[in-house]
Amino acid sequence: MGKREAVAGLDIGSSRISCVIGEPDLETSKLRILGGASLPCRGLKGGVVINLQETARVVAQAVEEAEAKARRVVSDVYVGVRGNHLQSFNNRGAFNIARTDKEITTEDVASVIGNAKAIPLSPDREILHVVPQGYSLDRQKGVPHPVGMEGALLEVEVHIVTASSAHLNNIYKAVSQAGFKVIEPVYSLLALGETLVTPEEKDLGSILIDLGGQSISLGVYCEGALRYSREVPIGADFITRDLAVGLRTSITTAERIKLEHGIAHPSLLDGDPEIGFNGIDGRSQKLVKTSAMMGIILPRVEEIFTVVAQEIQNSSLAEMAAAGGAIVTGGGALMRGTIEAAEQILEMPVRLGMAHPDEVEGDESWLSPTYATAVSLLQFPSRASWASGNGRSVAGARRPEWLRRMIGVFEGIF
Repeated sequence: MGKREAVAGLDIGSSRISCVIGEPDLETSKLRILGGASLPCRGLKGGVVINLQETARVVAQAVEEAEAKARRVVSDVYVGVRGNHLQSFNNRGAFNIARTDKEITTEDVASVIGNAKAIPLSPDREILHVVPQGYSLDRQKGVPHPVGMEGALLEVEVHIVTASSAHLNNIYKAVSQAGFKVIEPVYSLLALGETLVTPEEKDLGSILIDLGGQSISLGVYCEGALRYSREVPIGADFITRDLAVGLRTSITTAERIKLEHGIAHPSLLDGDPEIGFNGIDGRSQKLVKTSAMMGIILPRVEEIFTVVAQEIQNSSLAEMAAAGGAIVTGGGALMRGTIEAAEQILEMPVRLGMAHPDEVEGDESWLSPTYATAVSLLQFPSRASWASGNGRSVAGARRPEWLRRMIGVFEGIF
């Protein structure tokens, strides 16, 4: 029996590109992760492509590294998108059942959702997702699955996510130039919500925080559905830059010591050891006490979660969503003390969001919050029952690896 076709989840983050390759395990019903890679990308800023060639190069490198670890070759990718060009809002739709037979069909549900998304949009924007929040049948709210029931008036509440067509096209071009085909673009927050937020947390009320490098994706859940989503232009890279300026070192060095020695909450400070690092010239040796480094980190961490708290208040759902607490994920959640700081500033229980071993099997490194979005993209088609699967697909002829490398060499020369 031949190998099942593997599929890749490609997370176009705010400043990184992460790829995970996996396949379903038919015996355990788990997702088996075969390989992955995560690379910084200077062609991205806040999830938006600012350098097409650089982004395409990093996409190709990330997928090829994942292919090497997985020992598989992929041609199709689910692409996760984020950034300030995404906008979302809630809307309602209604559909009268004029037939003598009042039984609700799947076509009726499609019609009422179609009415809900019939909204005026500027020519440079397009609808990315329409997420049903709940149905009403003859004014009776709280109907989760109306198909098969009888009624004369079917209504729906939806959460609509729109995107800039130009920014999406630039992502498609980067993926296509790298030699891959986009199966479907997915708002990363929605993919994460389907895998990291439990049904109980959605019913009780909870907050999903994807802490990226240059932006935060924020989702507020209550009454079983996503009620509010927002892209916030601040992230963990701001902490790295503060360290680089304060310690007079490179961004790369600042990122390394942030993850290895950084502390985001004073309760975790154990003694005050000195940390050695290279200066901005890459040669001179410097020392910094952990407490001094924490003094640089804490003000920015406080600002980040204060901004999140303000956005939660702006949603008008703060009281309803606080009961289930918050889930923090993304590469920005890796620094020690981030969860403790979030709990103190948001004044609610906070847990770390990552893939669960009961649902995903493979090396433990793939369970890290760094890969949470890429893994969630692979689970998205089976988890999001509302997903239409009508996302635009853009094909790129899959080039052999030797040809991809040769093209890269000639691009570097010319």
